Amino acid sequence: MKKTGVFYGSTTGTTESVAKSIAEKLGIASEDIHDVSKMNADMARDYEALILGTSTWGDGELQDDWYDGINVLKDLDLSDKVVALFGCGDSESYGDTFCDGMGLLYENLKNSGCRFIGAVPDADYTYGSSVSVIDGNFVGLAIDDVNESEKTEGRISSWTDRLKADLV
Repeated sequence: MKKTGVFYGSTTGTTESVAKSIAEKLGIASEDIHDVSKMNADMARDYEALILGTSTWGDGELQDDWYDGINVLKDLDLSDKVVALFGCGDSESYGDTFCDGMGLLYENLKNSGCRFIGAVPDADYTYGSSVSVIDGNFVGLAIDDVNESEKTEGRISSWTDRLKADLV
């Protein structure tokens, strides 16, 4: 498997918990799971694959720690990297900006040369709108642990099973 680092921004702990679950299912060691607020360019360069996770706040904004983190990544040449995204959101209370943070990560990195993996069809989700959906697919794994917590574990398992083929 490619050397993979998981970077997350988490305010309430949900995104951190999802990051750890993803890492566990992929066999990624705890020392390769990072709070994005501590990320620097050397850390990101060390990995062949990056799994990036954020929650969505306010009117569809990135989690606060990602504002510096995304700038670190944007300054790097990611053309040799594989990137998978995951996002946490609330499809009921914030259905018009559901998982927009994940879409913002995608928008900021889509011209970086990296290869994105892990798109997920939006058919199993109920939401109003999301900038993280392109042609009927989320750009990564969307998690609504607020309203659909019973689906979280299955969504993570299904997604990580699909990622394994792209991380070899």
